[in-house]
Amino acid sequence: MMIGSLVLEIYIPDSSNLKEKRMVVRSIKEKLRSKFNVAVSEVDKQDLWQSAVIAVVTVAPDKLQLEKVLGSIVGFIDANFPHLHINVYKEII
Repeated sequence: MMIGSLVLEIYIPDSSNLKEKRMVVRSIKEKLRSKFNVAVSEVDKQDLWQSAVIAVVTVAPDKLQLEKVLGSIVGFIDANFPHLHINVYKEII
């Protein structure tokens, strides 16, 4: 069994308050949960209105499957949220 995680450092340039930021973060989290069946949580920068850090965690039986899922998540985020600036950090255990 392999465990994979992504940490997404997100900059939201169009956000002018916490309410707008939370709408974007909630949208990302809900879409990732429903499409990929992964655990998702905002883990840092909750009080900043243009920044967020989201962690995504999943498990798979082997590294190949895990790489496929994590790659699909990154591709999905890039395709569906092109207006955001996102740094992605990946770890496989």
